[in-house]
Amino acid sequence: MGGEKIVAGLIAAAGAHWLAGCGQARPLTVGSKNFTEQVILGEIVAQHVSLRLSQRVDRKLNLGGTLLAHHALVKGDLALYPEYTGTALTAILKLPLSSDPDAVFAKVKAEYLARFNVHWLDPLGFNNTFAMVIRGADARKYQIESLSDAARHANGWTLGVGYEFQRRRDGLPGLLKTYKLPLKRRPHPMDLGLLYKALDQKQVDMVAANATDGLLSVLDVKVLKDDKRYFPPYQASLAVRADALATHPPLKRALEQLSGLFSDEIMRTLNYQLDGKHLPVSEVALTFLRASNLLA
Repeated sequence: MGGEKIVAGLIAAAGAHWLAGCGQARPLTVGSKNFTEQVILGEIVAQHVSLRLSQRVDRKLNLGGTLLAHHALVKGDLALYPEYTGTALTAILKLPLSSDPDAVFAKVKAEYLARFNVHWLDPLGFNNTFAMVIRGADARKYQIESLSDAARHANGWTLGVGYEFQRRRDGLPGLLKTYKLPLKRRPHPMDLGLLYKALDQKQVDMVAANATDGLLSVLDVKVLKDDKRYFPPYQASLAVRADALATHPPLKRALEQLSGLFSDEIMRTLNYQLDGKHLPVSEVALTFLRASNLLA
């Protein structure tokens, strides 16, 4: 089913065990980090695996940050959790940044298997990287589609950015160097939750957001194409312990059914279901699986 049909289905619906270590049985446990997108993905995976394997799946969702989730996976407290290629490359593997999504995925996949005996399955389909966003009216008026277009905008820009974005290796300094964006004044640092409000109220003209923010699915805004591929890829994939796959042969096939199903647009819609409409995560996950024809 195409992405548009899945999104339509979501919007319409909105109105175990594996052997480990010493040989003792442990439950098949799906984890997630502690933010909306991760919790949704974890719940989708848990419901889908439970259905396909016809067994109970335990959940450790909203577990914590990257290092905590990774440690739980390596230790065996989790069988799997969703992770991002750019995060794995830099935060876990401590390797240099790269803008080539295929090369980053291949490197992360090989290193995780060699270092941790953890498999990375094919990407889920979306890339939660940074996204430079402007008002839709401005994009239409000035015919701006990309960051290179924005660099040629004679009026210049007032940027709104998160505090972390100012200092990151893949953040503001490199962005300005790569695109030479003309600025009206110094960028405005602010809490991430205020970025879209500042853009809407015309306090700023462009904000550094995230590509799968839920509000992007409902606001009249334009995500500018990173045509020079400055931002590194943050493709989402499932990191799965090798012993979990070995003990449960149907598990790999079940998880592979999720690969490629999530576009940026679909993930934005899912995030908004939870953050904007405040629907239960179990309902959001079930609706996605139904819209994706995965309940049969």
